[in-house]
Amino acid sequence: MRDELYETLKLLRDDPNAKVAILKGSGERGFCAGADLTEFGTAPSQVIAREVRWERDLWGLFHTQPKPIVAALHGYVIGSGIEIASLCDIRIAADNCIFRMPEVALGMVPAAGGTQTIPRLIGTSRTSEFILSNRVMEVGEARKIGLVDRVVPRSELLKECLSVSRILSRHDNSALILARRAILLGLDLSLSEGLKLEKRFAETLSVV
Repeated sequence: MRDELYETLKLLRDDPNAKVAILKGSGERGFCAGADLTEFGTAPSQVIAREVRWERDLWGLFHTQPKPIVAALHGYVIGSGIEIASLCDIRIAADNCIFRMPEVALGMVPAAGGTQTIPRLIGTSRTSEFILSNRVMEVGEARKIGLVDRVVPRSELLKECLSVSRILSRHDNSALILARRAILLGLDLSLSEGLKLEKRFAETLSVV
């Protein structure tokens, strides 16, 4: 599944006709309940596992994806499910969502970017409490603290995601891509450097 998602993200990146993507879970139980823990330790060796991780850096591809992704969340959003959602640009949640980060309680460290992306959404203190405690977070709290952007009835989830995606797709594609890049790259810059980056992108667009 990871390999298929990796190839799909590359297709999104390279297809000139694709402007926005919606990422959703295929089953009724949830968006993503995390990795299958029964598979842990079944790789031929840890060296090979690491090589696969970096050769097909799915999480890095999410982060460098030039086009916006809308996450349609429902039911269980657990572990790497939250991490995947955190790598998307807009997170729309159904009112039946349940969130949890169980890795530490299972003797592991989140390995799909959660320790870095979630603090950028909800802050360091909230992230520490959430990841270290293994507690369940209801959708109302997730919306209140900014882990998700909107909450809608389960029956309205896809309709809402399509509505948001259509709005984004009407924008100039270059402006959409550059604005997204400015937001993401600016996270690692000082304010003055970020403003220079924004100015450079704005000038690039005006020349085009």
